[in-house]
Amino acid sequence: MPGLIGKKVGMTSVFGADGKNIPCTVIEAGPCVVTQIRTVEKDGYAAVQLAYDETTEKHTSKPLQGHFKKAGTTPRKKLAEFENDFPGEIKLGDVITVENILRDAVPYVDIVGTSKGKGFQGVVHRYHFQGVGGKTHGQHNRLRHPGSMGASSWPSRVFPGMRMAGRMGNERVKVFNLQVIKVIPENNLLVVKGSVPGARGSYVFVEA
Repeated sequence: MPGLIGKKVGMTSVFGADGKNIPCTVIEAGPCVVTQIRTVEKDGYAAVQLAYDETTEKHTSKPLQGHFKKAGTTPRKKLAEFENDFPGEIKLGDVITVENILRDAVPYVDIVGTSKGKGFQGVVHRYHFQGVGGKTHGQHNRLRHPGSMGASSWPSRVFPGMRMAGRMGNERVKVFNLQVIKVIPENNLLVVKGSVPGARGSYVFVEA
């Protein structure tokens, strides 16, 4: 499916036709520049590489500088590939905007982002464990502990995949079928219903 690279601007709310307050996320979707076209004959698959968010040559490696010059565009920070389902013929250097992927008034989009990192967390926060034992009757140091990890006699080890404390968040998350509330093409803004993974200013991928 076609898509765009964008940034999460933040959250707001709008009133629907029925008067209900709808929580929304505002996304700056594009504009993106076509920097490479993948073909089945040459690469084994068909895709379009898009670049987003301008940067300087000072902060761009020499190979990428040549890559962008070949496409006839300035250096960009973020690169990503999408399926070549864009309308019309796509050429190097073409600018893809939010109007291109929402040409048929697409009511829903999928959004991929990186969730906020929470650091090292225990099992109560990470997996919603209820804790061990009650909160009274002499219990003083086990409330937020995970409990038994398995039998001690056999297999005398912890099975892989056991839910334990560890790093939480900072993972790639995809949210499906977010309703498009409003499109503001002059500002490259897309307003969708609900929340989107990631912090303000983080990169997201919008798939229509």
